[in-house]
Amino acid sequence: MNSKIRRSLFTSILCSILFAFHANAQVIKVDSTSNWKKTFRTGLNINQASFTSNWKAGGVNSFGFNAFLNYTANYKKGKNSWENQLDFLYGVVNNQGQGARKTLDRIYIETKYGRELNEKWSFTSSLNLISQFAKGYKYETVNGIEERSLISDFMAPAFITSAWGLEYHPVEYFKVRFSPFSPRVTIVSDNNGRFNAVNPVKPYGVEVGNSTRYEWLAFQMQAEFNKDIAKNVNLKWRYVMFANYETIEPKTIDHRLDLNLVAKVNKFVNVSIGGILLYDFDQDSGVQLSQAFSLGVLYSFQNWEEKK
Repeated sequence: MNSKIRRSLFTSILCSILFAFHANAQVIKVDSTSNWKKTFRTGLNINQASFTSNWKAGGVNSFGFNAFLNYTANYKKGKNSWENQLDFLYGVVNNQGQGARKTLDRIYIETKYGRELNEKWSFTSSLNLISQFAKGYKYETVNGIEERSLISDFMAPAFITSAWGLEYHPVEYFKVRFSPFSPRVTIVSDNNGRFNAVNPVKPYGVEVGNSTRYEWLAFQMQAEFNKDIAKNVNLKWRYVMFANYETIEPKTIDHRLDLNLVAKVNKFVNVSIGGILLYDFDQDSGVQLSQAFSLGVLYSFQNWEEKK
């Protein structure tokens, strides 16, 4: 497929998507009779580049996309609350001569029960899952030939944490949880040596030949912020610290920060920049970073209206 045809196809697809979202990009239907606050957001971002064979500045033909879906359903009645969240993210880029490669991949599912103690403090019990959808690879060039090594897969790794403790929520858009009892299980499916590129003995802290690792005595702190910091600009971040009491020392404490800033250009086009900072000694002795910038379409629906 030559570059002109590719550009035309890309333009047609993008215009079709924009048209589909144009009429109904953001919907707010307030339901004042319900104890549930529900929010649904989904978006698609596309990026593409192509060059003629005589383009002297250089460049690689490429096509990529990333898509996300976020759904929350929060129940509140009296002193009891039940909050549920699905947060999915996936992206791929296809560079000419290299094939398709994953750029973004996240599965985050959480359910949390809360019992209000006073206006700003609650007892909470939560259960969450963190994993990814598809295989991830490490790419290296050996003797002029690029080779890839498997470093992750669906449910490899996956982290399931049950956290029990107290939550401080001084305002609606910010909360922080202190959970002195937070048992966690790490799952590495088909852990038969296929993740040697991570660690040939204990990839993600799970010994080869086993599929799970249990950490029963652990502490977790989780802070969340989600607010429109300016007109049509939303900032959302989540920070999690996890420490195993049995092996606790500074280098073994896990830290993860997910951050996303979204600006609405108009009612159906948005610009977003996001990133993840991760430190997990069982994965790598250094800090891991990922970052993505995108322009695309956004659809959202909620049955409540945010207080100004």
